[in-house]
Amino acid sequence: MTEQKEKRRLSTLEIRKLPRDSTFYVLGVVSRFSQRRDKNDNPFWDIAIMDTEGQIEGKIWGSSEWWNRSDDMTYKMDPLSEERIRNLEGRTVGAQGKVVAFKEQNQYNFNAVYYVDQEKYPPHGFVRRSPVSGEKMEQDFRGLIDACEEPIKGFLEYLFFKKNIWHDYNVWPAAVSLHHAYVGGLLEHSVSVARSAAAIARSYLSGGGQNLGLNLGIVIAGALLHDLGKLEAYRLSPTPEMTLEGSIMEHIILGYHRFMSLAEEYAKERGGAGGLDTRSVLAVGHILVSHHGSREFGSPVLPATPEAMVVSMADDLDFKLFCWKEQVSLLDGEKEITDFVPLLQRRFWKAHAPEKKEK
Repeated sequence: MTEQKEKRRLSTLEIRKLPRDSTFYVLGVVSRFSQRRDKNDNPFWDIAIMDTEGQIEGKIWGSSEWWNRSDDMTYKMDPLSEERIRNLEGRTVGAQGKVVAFKEQNQYNFNAVYYVDQEKYPPHGFVRRSPVSGEKMEQDFRGLIDACEEPIKGFLEYLFFKKNIWHDYNVWPAAVSLHHAYVGGLLEHSVSVARSAAAIARSYLSGGGQNLGLNLGIVIAGALLHDLGKLEAYRLSPTPEMTLEGSIMEHIILGYHRFMSLAEEYAKERGGAGGLDTRSVLAVGHILVSHHGSREFGSPVLPATPEAMVVSMADDLDFKLFCWKEQVSLLDGEKEITDFVPLLQRRFWKAHAPEKKEK
């Protein structure tokens, strides 16, 4: 990379705000990469590049140039035979591209890709992280556990801190894309869901006219653990990616199996004294398998208890609010309505979005 190109480098967030026909240069870590073939059997590549402000996905067509700039000399590479290109995921690259239109949506086409010095530009330095501080999330997490009564509280402390699941839980991503797909995303999402679910439960427990018999501890435990399976479904290398287990089993099944194993282990360790009773284990486990709310979205069963319905709604709300925030952050100037979001079948309105702070 020349000094001139370095000065024109844009972040992924800046690129996502560019109008069509704009050109750009980006430097980031490859989070996804795969070779494909068009209808004429010509090779092209799908690529996703991440930096600390987000991610862009694009295409590298057969006519694009590949350059090695990690050695003393700069030279072109053959993408079909170069081992560095086959193993591009998790590596830092520079890329020149253009914003084009495809099915009324912006698409990013890369016409030149540069393999750069991995020591000078370490991949982990470009990985996006949760905007919430780790200290704040841990404080909220422990506060939620403290709000539970025994034996739920003791079980959660055992699971997260004695079994040391916390070691991974506070850095893991909540997804590969879509929502909270960054370092610390799983903890940020879990705390947010648990906080909302607990607030809803408390509103019904405070004399709202319906005696539902809600168990606040079950709600909080189910919310904090609802995505437990993502510890096996995803990994960081250094960007979020799906594991083999996640690809063929999905996180709901993985999470339920792990939860039941840990509950059984906890009961044996306690010798039956002070452990979780069978109904509590079943109630929390039911939240794990039903939290997506419908079979269409991957839950093998639908929420059948007040606690499960509360957690499922809080989970769905946190996902949609995250999508609103991400889409609205791309709006510039006087524009108030986002582009159409196919996954959620809607456009978002900026409404009273918080003012952006200057860096």
